[in-house]
Amino acid sequence: MQCIINRRAQFSASHRYWLPELSPEENVARFGKCTQAPGHGHNYVLYVSMVGELDQYGMVLNLSDVKHVIRREVTGQLDFSYLNEVWPEFRATLPTTEHMARVLWQRLSSHLPLVKIQLFEHPELWAEYTGNGMEAYLTISTHFSAAHRLALPNLSYEDNLEIYGKCARPHGHGHNYHLEVTVKGEIDPRTGMLADLVELQTAIEDHVVEPFDHTFLNKDIPYFAEVVPTAENIAVHIRDLLREPIRTTGATLYKVKLIESPNNSAEVYCPVPEAPAPVRQQAELAAV
Repeated sequence: MQCIINRRAQFSASHRYWLPELSPEENVARFGKCTQAPGHGHNYVLYVSMVGELDQYGMVLNLSDVKHVIRREVTGQLDFSYLNEVWPEFRATLPTTEHMARVLWQRLSSHLPLVKIQLFEHPELWAEYTGNGMEAYLTISTHFSAAHRLALPNLSYEDNLEIYGKCARPHGHGHNYHLEVTVKGEIDPRTGMLADLVELQTAIEDHVVEPFDHTFLNKDIPYFAEVVPTAENIAVHIRDLLREPIRTTGATLYKVKLIESPNNSAEVYCPVPEAPAPVRQQAELAAV
């Protein structure tokens, strides 16, 4: 039986975004504060996902061996380093989070049966790489606070209570929503970026965070005048709002995850993933 296991590691390193072929003004316009010398640092967190068959001891791999490989090939070399100079890959291409994830895959893939590399630059920005050429995923995390009421306008208060429980109470209630927006794209071989990070953050801020923050969703967001603002429906609406603005940055929206509380969250994809074959077949039969 196959199983995926994950190993966490961490390292601290600094880097700088600066292309010598650009003027100082062009670098600042493109990379902002990240151009400041001598650079800035992060506490990186790395997750290495591996797949394999369970052996007679109930293990895919000996995690002690995995730990030593990651230390030897990655963290031992990168910890307390200046990334732009430590490896040739970061001299040819800027050490962005998404490019680093791809390089870590390349460094580890001959030693471990990888299925995914996930690299957190900080808790609000991380990248994933799954071995697919120059394609990578970048996730931006943010938040907004809003109130809502769960109730269908054509039902009585009693009926809405039956469906939505306390969430149907007439004056609503609030949440500190945590939003994760994942985009995918091709890593630029020089800048190391799949899209301009500032443009991505601005799109999310302008189209979601600023309009939604400190609102009563049912009354302040026209879409929810008739659509019940469940976590699922909010996530779908955010996906639809962001699809085109993110496309203009050069990336493609992949996933929106909305965390309503520590106990409740919803994820929607763009485009919607194809259903498993048995589900598709049932749907096709039902349509005949």
